[in-house]
Amino acid sequence: MKRLFSLLLLLVLAFVLSGCQSTGPKRDAEYAPMRPVMPPPAPRGNGNIYQAGYEMVWFEDIVARRVGDLLTVTLVENTQANKSATTSTAKSGEIDIANPTLFGSTPEFNTPGIIPLANNTGNNLSFDLSSSSDFSGDGSASQSNALSGNITVTVVEVLPNRNLYVRGEKRIGINQGYEYVRLAGIVRPQDITPQNTVESTRIADPTISYVGEGALADANSQGWLTRFFNSALFPF
Repeated sequence: MKRLFSLLLLLVLAFVLSGCQSTGPKRDAEYAPMRPVMPPPAPRGNGNIYQAGYEMVWFEDIVARRVGDLLTVTLVENTQANKSATTSTAKSGEIDIANPTLFGSTPEFNTPGIIPLANNTGNNLSFDLSSSSDFSGDGSASQSNALSGNITVTVVEVLPNRNLYVRGEKRIGINQGYEYVRLAGIVRPQDITPQNTVESTRIADPTISYVGEGALADANSQGWLTRFFNSALFPF
């Protein structure tokens, strides 16, 4: 029994120590930087002064244009949305049919009944029906987001129309956690400034995410049992 208790104690201690170790920030393979493509070796003795892939630009701005080049993106995201809806419906109906006249007389009949106080005589075919329904609903939603800063990404692919597909990730360690800024999208060369920067609002099909992990992120997230009670799986 003592050996079993000692073994359990060692397992718990090892688990606690492994949790205290810092594993460092995680890298997302989908946002990994792209290495530049090496140009093929220049052929020898072809007599050309300029070799393709080895040219140097002297009179142009040094901006991203090839696979593996760097581009700085200025994050200027600021979105705000408001939505409200009000619905109100009402419906009512009433039907009243008098006792019909059949062959010159209004039919009346008695119904057998077992309740002594019930009136089972003098019944006819007249009846009336009325119904009404009422519904009202009101809802509103408001959301505001802002993101600013800079992130440098790499050119992953040059599209046939010369647009650049870029992606990148920034990893920041703050106190007891890590913050991640990830970005991917398509950039027009015309939108790149001479300083080799572009605003995030100029990126087509953008994917911008800002997430965190660590003690602060865990404290601001719900536990698995709370998420279960707040999910659609909990029927009550």
